[in-house]
Amino acid sequence: MTDAVRSAYRERAGEYTEALGSLSAMAEGDRNLIAGWARDVDGPTIDAGCGPGHWTKFLHDHGVAVEGIDMVSEFIDGAAARFPEVPFRVATLEALPADDAALAGILSWYSLIHTPPADVPALLTEFARCIRSEGTLLLGFFEAGQIEAFGHAVVTAYYWPVPLMQDELAAAGFEIVETHTRVDPGQRPHAAIIARRRSWIR
Repeated sequence: MTDAVRSAYRERAGEYTEALGSLSAMAEGDRNLIAGWARDVDGPTIDAGCGPGHWTKFLHDHGVAVEGIDMVSEFIDGAAARFPEVPFRVATLEALPADDAALAGILSWYSLIHTPPADVPALLTEFARCIRSEGTLLLGFFEAGQIEAFGHAVVTAYYWPVPLMQDELAAAGFEIVETHTRVDPGQRPHAAIIARRRSWIR
């Protein structure tokens, strides 16, 4: 599935960036949520699946020591050209470029939506590997009452129920801090979860 998603986005990277690669195309509620999360992040951070890099730039402008990573080289090349002051590199969610417990935070904003549900736990475990104790993950995704595939404009994506995603996060080593849901007119239902990496030493 990773190769299929990469190929689909490579073919449409320019179109996607033009349509959704700016903060002006993003919902105000999303900007406020990510800005609020950024205020509490103190240390190295990865924007995992950064796409065109606009959220990476947003975090950088909010004082976060952030790097954007994406498996689509066209996205990384474009982001580096548009935001030369922000670090970007090609990498996958399956093997983030970070040592164990090295990160204060990870932003995963709609970067898991194309992942087959059976593969999501492994990616959350990889996020947990990289985040230090008490560090946080901000995860954005499409929300529905059951796990369900749908025809995303680029390639097949999945809805997730919030309780099931919370369960997967808990199994990966996180505790839930905040959950947000929203339905904007003409848009798919949206959910976001802030989760803290549990400390195993009490």
